[in-house]
Amino acid sequence: MKVLKELTCSFDAGKTTAIVGPSGSGKSTIIQLIERFYNPNGGSVSIDGTNINKLDVRSYRNCMGYVGQEPIMFNGTIKENMLYAKRDATDDEIE
Repeated sequence: MKVLKELTCSFDAGKTTAIVGPSGSGKSTIIQLIERFYNPNGGSVSIDGTNINKLDVRSYRNCMGYVGQEPIMFNGTIKENMLYAKRDATDDEIE
């Protein structure tokens, strides 16, 4: 099933962009394509003219953050959960 058809969009560096729409309109799909959780069946996703499939996925994902619709918390304190992302984080960084 095609969720997105003939979509072209640009996001300006340093600016906040909101992707809004009704449930099922493709908002999460856009983010998952940008994050390269999966590849498009057609077309491409590019950053600064470079197809993201040509980038090292680990290095690429280290340059961005993503908070899903239903964040996952593991058993333990908030601090322990935060330390999963950066094991040597200081208390100030966690706060």
